[in-house]
Amino acid sequence: MSGPLDRIPEPSALAALDARSREIFRRIVESYLASGEPVGSRSLSRLLPMTLSPASIRNVMQDLEELGLIYAPHTSAGRMPTHGGLRFYVDALLEFGGLGDEERVRIERQAREAAEGGYENALTRTTTLLSHLTNGAGLVLTTKDDLRLRHIEFVRVASEKALAVMVDEDGAVENRIVAIPAGISASALIEAGNYLNAQARGGTLAEARAKIEQARDAARHEIDELASGLVDAGLAFWAGAGGSRQQLIVRGQANLIGATSEAQDLERIRLLFADLETQTDVIDLLHRAENGEGVKIFIGSENKLFSLSGSSMIAAPLRGADKRIAGVLGVIGPTRLNYGRIVPMVEYAAQILGDLRRGR
Repeated sequence: MSGPLDRIPEPSALAALDARSREIFRRIVESYLASGEPVGSRSLSRLLPMTLSPASIRNVMQDLEELGLIYAPHTSAGRMPTHGGLRFYVDALLEFGGLGDEERVRIERQAREAAEGGYENALTRTTTLLSHLTNGAGLVLTTKDDLRLRHIEFVRVASEKALAVMVDEDGAVENRIVAIPAGISASALIEAGNYLNAQARGGTLAEARAKIEQARDAARHEIDELASGLVDAGLAFWAGAGGSRQQLIVRGQANLIGATSEAQDLERIRLLFADLETQTDVIDLLHRAENGEGVKIFIGSENKLFSLSGSSMIAAPLRGADKRIAGVLGVIGPTRLNYGRIVPMVEYAAQILGDLRRGR
């Protein structure tokens, strides 16, 4: 059975709201975002720019409640926005603030300094900084579809097994055991590694495959038959390491606990932690943020991941070479996130990380 938070307001009804109703609704939401507490008609009468009696405000609040925009969490007269109400506020009423110069400089400086230790280090440090700046949990999902090779070599570990060692341009190292033909010489192992490095260094997997396929006949003359087979094994290893690998980095989960003291809310956060550990639903949700341009906002019961924890996520795509999607950067927090402040922050951090990935 759906509760008050799960109701989806009718678009036609929202469009029919008059200016007074919108202003009262806006004040209810902004009060909730600031304090996390319900607000009553007497408090609203002091916040509104127009003069209205508490009785008139209560009548409007009743209408807003019937539309599914607000609800009473307790028997008191105070009201809070539903998840559908928050969606309406974000889409129709929220005015996004600009990112301050100090925060802009801090994000760019930290990302670029961290990138000196590799792109993955820049992702981790920027995610940690976002967590600190937003009091939420920062997270980033990256793929290795455009992984570029720096070095690959084969080291024999048994008569028919070798350790394939691959280093990408970000400095990340992948190791995997691959089968090798019986009797292959140490020089053939070196030869295969040298050939792969010469043909593929600095290129993506797709580029390397195309180049080596074109040079297949010439390769048979350059290296012996056993080493040629090992080149194929090296390409297969690279495809396994780079073609489908996804990496999820999460920082600042403790901020989610600090945002609440209610036992019920703590249980919701525990459920969110469990989802973060399994990662599957988080990755699925982040993939939804890859579609289209700009920042995506996921609020509470709108999605499976947050249906129990009552959280929200603000996410923006990372774009690598040729503006292709290379990952997603986001912030998870309670539904009373400061959306107006955090949206431009996530958008700018994603832009900087995209620039770094493209080598600007």
